[in-house]
Amino acid sequence: MKLLRVGPAGREKPAILDADGHIRDVSSLIDDWDGPALADAVLDQLRKIDLASLPILPAASRVGPCVAGVGKFICIGLNYADHAAETGAAVPAEPVVFFKATSAICGPNDNLEIPRRSEKTDWEVELGIVIGKQTKYVRDEDALDHIAGYCIIHDVSERAFQLEGTGQWVKGKSADTFGPIGPWLVTRDEVADPHALSMWLDVNGEAMQRGSTSTMIFSVPHIVSYLSQFMSLQPGDVISTGTPPGVGLSRTPPRYLRSGDVVTLGIQGLGDQKQLCIDA
Repeated sequence: MKLLRVGPAGREKPAILDADGHIRDVSSLIDDWDGPALADAVLDQLRKIDLASLPILPAASRVGPCVAGVGKFICIGLNYADHAAETGAAVPAEPVVFFKATSAICGPNDNLEIPRRSEKTDWEVELGIVIGKQTKYVRDEDALDHIAGYCIIHDVSERAFQLEGTGQWVKGKSADTFGPIGPWLVTRDEVADPHALSMWLDVNGEAMQRGSTSTMIFSVPHIVSYLSQFMSLQPGDVISTGTPPGVGLSRTPPRYLRSGDVVTLGIQGLGDQKQLCIDA
């Protein structure tokens, strides 16, 4: 299933995209696409529903972030071999973990705010994992069973805030609108192999990132297992798994986003996003 949330910010309704591309309102069946609604038992019941019996929402409706009430927004850095190579960084021996503030989360087509004093706002298309059930000390071979589904994440970064001051990366990752999620949460049964998905990102129609999840250093199940050794993962938690080559920081000369730029990005089978950059 392709799960999404539509409506004004803060008042989104849970919905499902049907086979004909209609957005079906499921708010009579569940409150929202939050942690409790992502349990296997709930999703299995929804698969039995005749979607044609549910109301159609307007196609022009704003699409919000595909998950509500996210408790943790965890990111993995330098997780693509070709991206590590373009940055000149050594391949990490274990996953590089950092957080984004959950207040950065926004809809996939909402405006992207360039922060005050920013000179180096950068782009990163990433595969997102959404946790479906309580996860603690899980083994690699069992980790996929703990995933509700996958989505696109734009891990927007301000490189000066991230790298040129003191402290952790979180400062450069957490500005408002720096975490567009969606348009859909695609349930794991519809993604045969999360390590074989093409991904792309353009700025003003110019190709910037072209890659594939096949070049991940640490696999999806290993990431979930690894994180669960250090913290419990809750239903609705979101994990962003790294980006392929082509980020602005690594271009010659470096290139960064400015007000008026339009960013478009997508991942095979997971939809696409489009953001207009504006000044905060």
